[in-house]
Parts: sequence; C-alpha cells; structure tokens
Amino acid sequence: MNLPNFLTLIRMALVPVFIVLFYFGQTGSRAFCLLAFAVFAIASATDALDGHIARKHGLITNFGKLMDPLADKVLTTSAFIVFVDVGIVPAWMVVVILAREFAITGLRGVAAAEGVVIAAGFSGKLKTIFQMLAICLILLDSAIGNGPATHSLWLVVSVAGLICLWVAVALTVYSGIEYLWKGRNLLNMK
Repeated sequence: MNLPNFLTLIRMALVPVFIVLFYFGQTGSRAFCLLAFAVFAIASATDALDGHIARKHGLITNFGKLMDPLADKVLTTSAFIVFVDVGIVPAWMVVVILAREFAITGLRGVAAAEGVVIAAGFSGKLKTIFQMLAICLILLDSAIGNGPATHSLWLVVSVAGLICLWVAVALTVYSGIEYLWKGRNLLNMK
C-alpha cells in the first residue's frame, strides 16, 4: 500500500461521511452543510494529490489505475444523486453524467480486453474538475443560504455553481463523444 493508493482509499471512505453530513445539513443546520462542503473539498483534493504523487515518484500501480477513476466517479455521482434526491439538481443532468460514465467504463473494458489502453484525455480531466467545482459551489450555496446578511455572496456562489454545473454537463457530453471517437475501431458491429 503506497501513499497514492492510500489517498484513493481515503477518498472512497469519505463518500459516506459526506453523504451523512449533507443530509444532516438538509435539516436546516448550516454547520453540517459547511462540514459536508469541507469533506467533499478534501476528498476532491486527494484526487489531484494522489495522481501527482504517483506520477512524480513512480508509484503507479494497477490498483491505482482501477481505483482512482472509480473513486472519482463514486464521489461525484454520489453527490449528484443526493442533489437530485433533495431537488437541487435536475435528474436529467445526472442521467447524462451517469450515462457517459457507464459508456466510457464499458468502452475501456472492451479496449482492455483487446490490449488497448484508452488514456484519460484533457477533456475528461477538465470534466472532472468542473464536476467537482460545481459540487463544491452547490454545497457552499447550501451552507451560505439566502439570508439578508449573505444575499450578495449567496447570489455569486449560486450563479457560479449553476454555470459550473452547465459547463460540467457540456464537458461530460463532449468528453464522452471524444472517448467514443477514440475507441470507434473497437466498437465494430461484426
């Protein structure tokens, strides 16, 4: 067990903690909303950190290749699903995100069976960044609330979160198409 793999496991372990804190925050406690935001932000930071450490120190493992992207997907899709559950994010956006993740995971599985690696592209990485940023802003929006003392800050955070969410969905579609295009030879209809 090396440090990058340990950070990936921490990210996975933080998912249920985030979910519990988020739901407690939905009962009206802004403190739990802030804690949910902090836990999600920390978990998101481990994504950048584990990859950086693994590449810099030559600690890339098969476990990391499998679990790092899986941990990202579990973290972000869990957040989007609980947002749909409480009515913060439209379900269709989450369906688009999940459909892309399932399609690309399947494509990568087919590619691996053929001995081909479909590496993460820039658009896929950017998609993940915008998804995590949108989630952080949505959580911060919930924590700040729209009271008289916080109206201007709340409005900025709320609008920024909405913009990031739309950009994340657009990047999700674009990167999905890009991955399918890269793997088109693997998807022959014979």
